[in-house]
Amino acid sequence: MKKILAFLRAHILPVIAIVVVALGAVVYTSAHNQVSAKPGRTKIVFWNEMGGPAEVALDQMVDKFNKSQTKYEVIPQYQGAYDEAVQKIIQSHGSSASPALFQSFDISTAQMMHSKYTTPVQKFIDADHYNVSDISPVARSFYSNKGKQLAMPFNTSQPVLYYNATLLKKYHITPPAKSPSYSDVTRVAEQLYKRSGHKVKGMTMEIYGWLMEEALANAKTSLVNNGDGHTGNPTKINLNNPTTKNYLKWIRTNIKSGDFVNYGSGASAETNEIAAFLAGKLGIFVQSSAYIGQLTTGNKDKLGISYFPHPDGKKANGVGIGGAALWISNDKPKKVQKGAFEFIKYALRPDSQANWQKATGYLALNRQSQSQPALKSLYAKQPEARVPGEQLAAAKPNNTNSGILMEGMQLTRELEETSMETVYDGGSISKALSTANQGMNANLKTTNRANHDYQ
Repeated sequence: MKKILAFLRAHILPVIAIVVVALGAVVYTSAHNQVSAKPGRTKIVFWNEMGGPAEVALDQMVDKFNKSQTKYEVIPQYQGAYDEAVQKIIQSHGSSASPALFQSFDISTAQMMHSKYTTPVQKFIDADHYNVSDISPVARSFYSNKGKQLAMPFNTSQPVLYYNATLLKKYHITPPAKSPSYSDVTRVAEQLYKRSGHKVKGMTMEIYGWLMEEALANAKTSLVNNGDGHTGNPTKINLNNPTTKNYLKWIRTNIKSGDFVNYGSGASAETNEIAAFLAGKLGIFVQSSAYIGQLTTGNKDKLGISYFPHPDGKKANGVGIGGAALWISNDKPKKVQKGAFEFIKYALRPDSQANWQKATGYLALNRQSQSQPALKSLYAKQPEARVPGEQLAAAKPNNTNSGILMEGMQLTRELEETSMETVYDGGSISKALSTANQGMNANLKTTNRANHDYQ
């Protein structure tokens, strides 16, 4: 597998949790030593996949919650990378080792829903009369199905367009619009490449299935039927559509003009594009908003940020989110599940979300967070940090910008990336997409056959 959610690799430490199977029980190691709650408190075991600075910020949030009340005690336990953690969650369900609360990434949403191992948070929202209107509708819609909130979004990012504002000013180039079209981005890239005497490459677009899916979302085009899985289980995938062809033709235009540089796929591609950008050798790239901190720390050049580009002649529909959500296991007593939801509410408070964005780069999902001191001070130092949140707030949720609710997304992305690589290397766009489409639909058919119980 080439990669899974590469934009998050910058925030996940390559720590592999060890699974020990003994006497029929599954036991997992953790980055935290705490295993029991204080006397009189209900223990809430919280499995998460946050490494590095995000782990520190999460631990601080948990500590503040535990000190804010005396009824519950959340115990965070790091479980490795997202795809590994999902398997642990599935395998441990129903045992004493399973968590009460867990973090699961976006493309596992359908798997979690079909597993029937969780209690939809809608149950607690209704019981508490909890007002979710301040929480980003687009983010919430990614983890909902048929009007029911399955989980609550937590660590959330969006793809944005980064550009070197200092270089553009140096070469007297008008920056791209806040919500740029494909041709607007091409204009900037070509001008930068030519006016720099070919010393600066205009742009790159990583070979990444997530970015291709976002191009479809922003053009209000579904990848799979049944409303991208939101109105029913998907039975057909259509990657070989006019929107995808237009997206790849746009990239090919820049490849032919010479202003485009291909760094390939995966973590090495991201490392190289960021290094080139910071060195002033690359003018534009599209990537997760979670990189803002990395792109501003110690950067002598001014960073510019625009929305994800949209096709010419089409209004931007908005893009889907990346990241993960908080889920509640249904194999724990009611009081434990209730405690898990109490922490979710705390994590989504305006102050909690503001501090979370400032510390990690993930977006504050509570709109009241924008008036919090943490974000005010962040925006005073880095005005461009506002842009991803503004892009999220500007979108109105619909099936095409609310994520793809389908199992087998890992293989789907591999096939998307293979088609992109073929096109970048000069191959036929239609043939590449047709080949990917066949593989995707074959995999979907196999998946649906295996999961016939919910069809």
